[in-house]
Amino acid sequence: MKKGQILEGKIREVVFPNKGIAEVENENKPVIVKNSLAGQKVRFSINKIRKGKCEGRLLEVLEKSPVEIEPACPHFGACGGCTYQNLPYEEQLSMKKQQVKALMDGAVQGEYIFEGIKGSPKIFAYRNKMEFSFGDEIKDGPLALGLHRRGSFYDIVNVPDCQIVCGDFGKILTCVLEYCREHKMSFYHRMAHEGYLRHLLVRRGEKTGEILIDLVTSSQEQHDLKGFAECILALPLEGKIAGILHTYNDSLADVVQDDRTEILYGQDFFYEELLGLKFKITPFSFFQTNSLGAEVLYDLARSYVGEMKDKVIFDLYSGTGTIAQMLASVAKKVVGIEIVEEAVEAAKQNAELNRLANCEFLAGDVLKAIDLVRETPDIIVLDPPRDGINPKALRKIIDFGVKKIVYISCKPTSLARDLEMLQECGYGVERCVCVDMFPGTVHVETIVLIQKKTS
Repeated sequence: MKKGQILEGKIREVVFPNKGIAEVENENKPVIVKNSLAGQKVRFSINKIRKGKCEGRLLEVLEKSPVEIEPACPHFGACGGCTYQNLPYEEQLSMKKQQVKALMDGAVQGEYIFEGIKGSPKIFAYRNKMEFSFGDEIKDGPLALGLHRRGSFYDIVNVPDCQIVCGDFGKILTCVLEYCREHKMSFYHRMAHEGYLRHLLVRRGEKTGEILIDLVTSSQEQHDLKGFAECILALPLEGKIAGILHTYNDSLADVVQDDRTEILYGQDFFYEELLGLKFKITPFSFFQTNSLGAEVLYDLARSYVGEMKDKVIFDLYSGTGTIAQMLASVAKKVVGIEIVEEAVEAAKQNAELNRLANCEFLAGDVLKAIDLVRETPDIIVLDPPRDGINPKALRKIIDFGVKKIVYISCKPTSLARDLEMLQECGYGVERCVCVDMFPGTVHVETIVLIQKKTS
């Protein structure tokens, strides 16, 4: 095989996260073809050969998988937001379960209990947050607002009929795009660092129906946004708008960052409810994007933590303190550590809102902030970002010597890597369960109960 060569093959299996393994006739080496399904016959071009591995770019599906269905979303395929909407949901769950179990079987030393996968209560319209990007669908084309085209860093696909959010999102998206086109606002060019419109952040409470809308721009142009807010407020929405904001972001990086925020209408927060608790959520604070799925996740995590009476629990990478507060009603004390200061402030306010006096939240990197905690933990709960835990921080966590650790992971490959160090240091995996928080996508959450081995 050589770069640029166009080949055909049958997808044997898909490994996490979306790597189809294609077998090519008369070739003894399989090729990784992303965004394919087991059972498909595909045409692809070889675009990478290194360390004995070949990768190909999908060009065409020649034969569909026997289990493939028509996707519900009209944007599927062009939009990069979803990967598996052309699979029945039970097939999605089965595939994710097999992918995680294969990774766990390879990482875990000894026997453990694998408890399968729990599905999301909602398959469609489950997301409570979207970050839409401004750009153009093709170079020098008209202004677009939506999600990145699959495989493209620049092109944006308009997604007014996106199926993983409720209909209010589409109405808001269309209204904002029409307003910005009418007022001839430019979009921010990522390479030239010129232009005005950057992102549109929309968040909505599943239980409360409250909506927060934030237009994120550079400071390179000045526009009167009074009419912008009025346009949105006139929309016939199922939910209720809690606030409309304008955030300035002059960062050179293509990230949603808050340099300064103005309130155009209402307030800069909204409320959501989980498992009987109320949470105040600000524009950029971390909160699980599937509220009903989060209830499944946290209820399982709470069962993995087990007996908490008279126990001190550390909730590391605590976000807005959701897990900490789920445990605080039973535990002696819960200490949360989170690097995002805004999330920590929200966690403190949420604890007050829920009348929980036994929660303490610290802002800082776990690696450093963990040294500032006075208490010694009895149990540690870990819910790190996708890349997992810094090895130095993980070493400090291990040094506490707690008998029980509950690890909640949004990326099983990072989890498998971190389990290696934990097992080397005297811990063993007891049981594991998956929760599908992101139907239609490659992502899956995993909860693992880790116990200190007795000598």
